[in-house]
Formats: sequence, structure tokens, C-alpha cells
Amino acid sequence: MAEFTGYDEGTPCWVDLMAPDLERAKRFYAELFGWDYVDTGEAGGGYQLATLNGKQVAGLGQKQPDQPGPSVWVTYLWADDADAAGARVSSAGGNVFMGPMDVPGAGRMSLALDATGAAFGIWQGREHRGAQLANEPGAFTWNEHISDDPAQAREFYRQVFGYAYDKFPDWPVEYDTFKVKGEIRGGIGAKPAQIPPETPSFWNTYFSVADTDAAVATVIRDGGSVMLPPTDTAAGRMAVVTDAGGAEFCVIAVPPSS
Repeated sequence: MAEFTGYDEGTPCWVDLMAPDLERAKRFYAELFGWDYVDTGEAGGGYQLATLNGKQVAGLGQKQPDQPGPSVWVTYLWADDADAAGARVSSAGGNVFMGPMDVPGAGRMSLALDATGAAFGIWQGREHRGAQLANEPGAFTWNEHISDDPAQAREFYRQVFGYAYDKFPDWPVEYDTFKVKGEIRGGIGAKPAQIPPETPSFWNTYFSVADTDAAVATVIRDGGSVMLPPTDTAAGRMAVVTDAGGAEFCVIAVPPSS
């Protein structure tokens, strides 16, 4: 299994979701990915640490009535120093709209908008070192930034986290992989044709599954919906779906040789 105890700066290290109905979301993802949960209790605001085979893989929380916008999966990028990373966000044309703040017994975090308006998290891990398991069925396996201006996004993240880039071959739109310390850690690309042009820029999360078609059937059975049916791509067989609360994400079965 791909187990982790920390991440290089700029690497996607955690994902979480504030759901309009937390209990329903817990049931949905337990059915889809086999997750169990650890409740952080009153001190943690009822935040749920999703676990797979005893390893932490994601977070779920209750979306508050005054929180604007739809529920979304948030990608957190590892920072060695959350305050310094936040300062770089501001100097590169982004906006830190929450934090930096300490999460007792876990780490230090911020939420920010990049120069294209996409929201993301910054995580400085202390006791909580990010996802303990990734790139395995039931855990996240890929994170990507999608916008109308991928060149602006690439420059922003180059300034903030020092990303380097390579063009991704055989993809229908402009798309680059980003690298941290020479290793591919995610992607930055243009909006594909099926995304409405008025859709704001966003970070997208892919969860690994053993069988994309079976995963999509589970999504439908448990009250989710399908935005893009299972499709074979250069990266693997994938689909775009929403959960029972409307949060969008992707599932992908990556060939063993990938």
C-alpha cells in the first residue's frame, strides 16, 4: 500500500468535504469506498476522519447554514510553514480568506483563493501528517486545477510552491502535470468542453477505485448522479460523479502499469 507520514511542500496531502448532511455523506462514502470514521468530538467540531484499513484518508464535516456556495471537495497542499506560504499566495495575486490558524492537536491551516479564483487549502502538518494512505482504491489518487487560464494558474503555483511542469500527452485540452522535487504530484489544465464556461476555476479530486463502472453503479444506487459516464482515457477509466449532497468528484481505475 502507498502509505505516507508526511509530504514535500506543495504536494496534495489531504482532501475534505463539508457536507450539507454529514450522516448521509458518511453512509454514502462508506458504501462507495469502504470508509470507517473517527469522530474528533466536540473539541474538533464533529469533524470525521475517514479511515481505510485503519489509515486516515480524508475528512468529512458538517456544512454550516451560513457557508456560501455548494459543497466541494477541498484539496490541501502541504506547507512547511503555513504563514510563509500564505504570504506567497498574497504576493502572487491570490487571497488567504481563512487563517492561518492552529488546529489543536493536528497542525496549522489556511484556506485561500489562487490568482484564477480556485479555492484550496494549505496544511502545515504537526501531529496530523496528511493522508496516511493514497493512490489505492478508496483513497485519493490525483488532484488537478481546472480553469480558463491554466497559464496564469501555472505561474501562480510556480511562485507559491516552486512547481515545475511537463505537458501531458494525448489529452483533449491544454494540460500540464506539476512536479515537486522532480516528481509528478498533480495537474493543471484547461476546462474540458463538457464543463459549462461559466463554471469558476476549481481543484478537482480523483479517488482510486478497482472498477469504475461498479463504483458509478454504487453512486447511482446511493443517491448520487453521473456527470460524465465511465470513459477510457490515457490515464485510466474514469467518471465524473456527484455524491448525494451534490459534491462533485472523479473516480478512476488506473491500469497497473500506470
